Amino acid sequence: MNAVSRKTSRLLGGFLLCCGVLLLVLGQPGSAAARGQAGTDLLQEAGRTAVLDTLLQHAIQKELISGAVVLVGDRNGTLYTQAVGKAGFEPNAAPLTVDSVFDIASLTKVFATTPAIVRLMEQGHLSLLDPISRWFPEFKGSDITVLNLLTHTSGLHDGMLDPAAPLTSAIRAAANGAGKVPAGSRFKYADINFILLGNLVRRISSMGLDQYCREFFYRPLNMQATLFNPGSAVHTAATLGPGRRSLTGVVQDGNARLLGGVAGHAGLFSTAGDLAKFVRMVMNDGQLQGQRVLTAKTINQMTASYYFNNGRIIRGLGWDHESPYSAAKGTLFSEVSFGHTGYSGSSVWVDPESDLFVILLTTRLNYDNKRGFNRLRSDIATLAAALFAGHERRLVAKTPQNTHP
Repeated sequence: MNAVSRKTSRLLGGFLLCCGVLLLVLGQPGSAAARGQAGTDLLQEAGRTAVLDTLLQHAIQKELISGAVVLVGDRNGTLYTQAVGKAGFEPNAAPLTVDSVFDIASLTKVFATTPAIVRLMEQGHLSLLDPISRWFPEFKGSDITVLNLLTHTSGLHDGMLDPAAPLTSAIRAAANGAGKVPAGSRFKYADINFILLGNLVRRISSMGLDQYCREFFYRPLNMQATLFNPGSAVHTAATLGPGRRSLTGVVQDGNARLLGGVAGHAGLFSTAGDLAKFVRMVMNDGQLQGQRVLTAKTINQMTASYYFNNGRIIRGLGWDHESPYSAAKGTLFSEVSFGHTGYSGSSVWVDPESDLFVILLTTRLNYDNKRGFNRLRSDIATLAAALFAGHERRLVAKTPQNTHP
């Protein structure tokens, strides 16, 4: 090991030690942090949250990301939000702000498709046990249900779409593969489940998924920056497309692009602040600031636990509880918590028990180091839970933007 490597190892070791000490101190019931005293000095608060800033800067230095926005909140509002780094990948890329718009990738599944489906359920248009052959005749004879699609237990696998007829080819390929793995027998995460569900919204409501969500969720919740196909008109963080080409305002997922940028599995763009409004609606049993968009019964059904693979996999409707994809849960969120991740570098985790949620949006650089990126997600969630669980007073809001890696 050369001198530079030894120095890097010492710095990393010191950083992790500081994080460990911080968690140990925060875990003591007699500490000011654990008590969340109203009289806590703002400088002390700044010191407590500095470790989150340091963690993000460390990820930039390791070239996992070029920038990030983190938002921590509870059912009443925001506890902490910060933006660091850049919105793109070039040296002269603009700095991120807490209002930057991100491609949230697979978070589309839980901030668009799932709520649309459960709202249609709420209105009596479908039920969880309905066979999908009711709307997709290509699946005649299949026992795949709406519940199977929502929980990724349909047995379906992803495949390449035909650019000349992307939706038709997706449905045909899925129908041809139906039954090879018995529906409900095991968990297998696949985008095709939500491509079908996104199209199901149109077949039932005669509205595209984008229009349906805008009318029944985003407008009532004042989520003004949440949309499909934003283009370059807004301050949008970049993603890496084919050949590591920078994409801005265009969905990163190739199949979503083939489907016109509006798909059940990916395509939605949003800000941390807008996503926080939606999460707070969920934590407040379907309503926010006098606007009800879902009933409490529907929220409970959507976030309830469904067990698969002999209890090793726990899913909600759309949402994840415990699975190979739940790194964003960290180590301190409760067993009733739920969330989701997105390939572009996005994640959200929600804990009703501790009244806390954390949103992470990044300009992800390194897609090969999955372990490192999952560790970042986990560390952010763990630190957020340690710092803010049980917090009675509110710090925040927009802290000064740090634009340097």
